[in-house]
Amino acid sequence: MIGTTKEKRTKTRKIVSFELKSQRGKKNKNREFYNIIEFSYSKEGLKHLIIILTFIAFTGLVALISWYKTKEENLSTKEGYFLAGRGLTGLVIAGSLEMTNLSTEQLVGQAGQSYSTNMGAMSWSVNASIALLALALIFLPKYLKAGITTIPEFLEVRFDRTTKQIISFLFLLGYMLTYLPTVLYSGALAFNQIFHLDQLFGITTYQSIAILCVAIGVIGSIYAIFGGLKAVAVSDTVNGVGLLIGGLLIGGLLIPILSICILGNGSFLAGIQDFITNVPAEKFNAVNPANALPPMIPWPVLFLGMLFNNLFYWCTNQSIIQRTLAAKNLAQAQRGAVFTAFLKLLDPFFITICGLLAYRFFGDGLANSDLAYPSLITTVVPNWLLGIIAAVLFGAILSSFNSALNSCVTLYTLDFHRPLFNQTASDSHLVSVGKRVGTGLAIVSICVAPFVSNAPSGLYDFLQECFGFYSMPILAIVLVGFYTKRVPACAPKITLVVHVILYSISKFLPLNVHYLYVLSVLFPVDLALMLLIGKLKPRATDFILEDSKAVDLTPWKYVKPAALTCFILMLCVYALFSPIGLAR
Repeated sequence: MIGTTKEKRTKTRKIVSFELKSQRGKKNKNREFYNIIEFSYSKEGLKHLIIILTFIAFTGLVALISWYKTKEENLSTKEGYFLAGRGLTGLVIAGSLEMTNLSTEQLVGQAGQSYSTNMGAMSWSVNASIALLALALIFLPKYLKAGITTIPEFLEVRFDRTTKQIISFLFLLGYMLTYLPTVLYSGALAFNQIFHLDQLFGITTYQSIAILCVAIGVIGSIYAIFGGLKAVAVSDTVNGVGLLIGGLLIGGLLIPILSICILGNGSFLAGIQDFITNVPAEKFNAVNPANALPPMIPWPVLFLGMLFNNLFYWCTNQSIIQRTLAAKNLAQAQRGAVFTAFLKLLDPFFITICGLLAYRFFGDGLANSDLAYPSLITTVVPNWLLGIIAAVLFGAILSSFNSALNSCVTLYTLDFHRPLFNQTASDSHLVSVGKRVGTGLAIVSICVAPFVSNAPSGLYDFLQECFGFYSMPILAIVLVGFYTKRVPACAPKITLVVHVILYSISKFLPLNVHYLYVLSVLFPVDLALMLLIGKLKPRATDFILEDSKAVDLTPWKYVKPAALTCFILMLCVYALFSPIGLAR
C-alpha cells in the first residue's frame, strides 16, 4: 500500500493545484464545471517551469536596467521623448540599430527562407552593410546638418509640407498594417513553438498566436509609449548584449554550435563533417541564377533592387534613422552606423545557417518553412537555457516593435498633429498626444497581426514586397532632395503616384520575374521622372541646405578606413558561400 502510494506520488507529484468551481443553479448539478490548472514535477512540467522562470528573470532584468537608465530623463520635452535628448553614443546606436532590425521577422523569416532555398537569404543582411556605410558617409552628414527630427521633416524643408505629410502617411500605413503586425506574428509563432501554449491550454495554434500577439504588443507598447526613445534604445542595447555577447554563450552562435555538436555525437569537427556532407552543396550557395524566383534571390539584384531596397530601409526608414538623429554628434552617429555594418556580416553565421541546419535535422518534413528556426531551437537547446533564449528572442521582438511604434508616434505627432490641429501645442501636450496615438496604433497592429499567417511566400518576402509600394520613390525623393537645387515640390507627388500605379500593375501582370527586378527598374524610373520634372518645371530659387547647428558635424576620423575594411570582409563572406567556397 505504501509502495503504491509512493509510486503514485512519483508519477504525479504536484507543486500547484487549484480548482475553480462554479455552480449554475441548484437543480442542475451537471452544469457544475471545474477548471483545473496543474503543474507537476514530471519531466515535462519541470521543463516548462524552468523555461518560464528563466524567461521572467532575464526579461525582468532588461526592464529594470531600462527603468534605472531612464528614470532621470525629462520625457516632457519634444527632444527628450522623441530624440532621447540628442545624447546617444555610437555603441548605444549600434545596439539599437541591430536590435531594431534583428527581430523575429529576421530570425524566423530569414532562416525559413534558407531552409526552403539556400544561403542566398543572407544577402538581406550582408548587403545591408553597404547601405549602412552609405548612411555613415552620405546621408548622416546631411541629416544632422539639417537638424531634423523625422525624414519627412527634411522633405518639408526641401519641398513642401504636403510632401512631408504624404510620406509620413505612407510610413504610418506601412508600419501599422505590415511591419508591426509581421513582427508580432513572427514573435508569436516562435514563442508558441517554444512554450507550446496551444497544447498546454488545449487551444488551436491560431488562438495561441492571437493571444501571444496581444501580450507582446501590450508589453512593447509600454516601452515605446511611456518610456520614449531613450527607454527603447537602452532596452535595445541590453537585449543586443544578450543576443550578441551573451548569445555567443547562450543564444546566437550557440544554436548552430549545439546543432553541429549533436550531429557529430558530441564532436564539433565530426558535426561539421556531417553537416557539409549531408546537406546538398547547392544549399550553401548564396549566388543564385539570374532567373531565380521568390523566395530565392537572383545574383544581379544584389547590386540593383536589393541594394536599392536596403538603402531605403537603412538610410530613409524612420524607425532606423531616428536612432542616428539622436546622436551626440556626427562622429558618434557614424560610429553607430559603421559598427552595425560589421554586425550585419555576422548574421549569416547565426541566423541564415540555422535554416540549413534545420534542413539537416528535419529534411522536408516541416509543414511551414517559417517553423525552421523555432523548431531547431526546441530540438537542440537544453531546457535550462531555453527560457533565456526565449527572453532574448522576446527582447528582439520588443526592440523592433517598440522602435517602429515610437517612430509612428513621432511621425504623427510632429508631422500631422502639430501643423494641422494645434500649431501652438506645448511639448508636454505633444508627448501626451503621442502616447494616446501610440496606444491606438498598437491596437490596430495587434488586430492585424494574426492574419499575416496567410502570407503566400513566407514572412520575409511578404514584408519586402509590401515595402515595394513606397520604398523606391521615397529613396529617390530623398536623394534628389540632397543633390539637386531646382527640382520643384510637385515632382515627389507625381513620382509617388506613378510608382504606385506601375508597381500595382506589375503585381497583376503575368510577369515571371523576381519583384526585386521590378524595383531595379522602377527606382531609376522614379529618379529620371523627378529630374525630368525639374528640367521642365524648375523651382524659382535654388535650394540651399542650412546648417542648423544642432550637433557638432566633425566626422569620425576612422570612418573611411573602417568602411573599406567592412566592404572587403563582405566580399569574403560572399566568397565563402559561393561555388568557390562551401558550395563546390
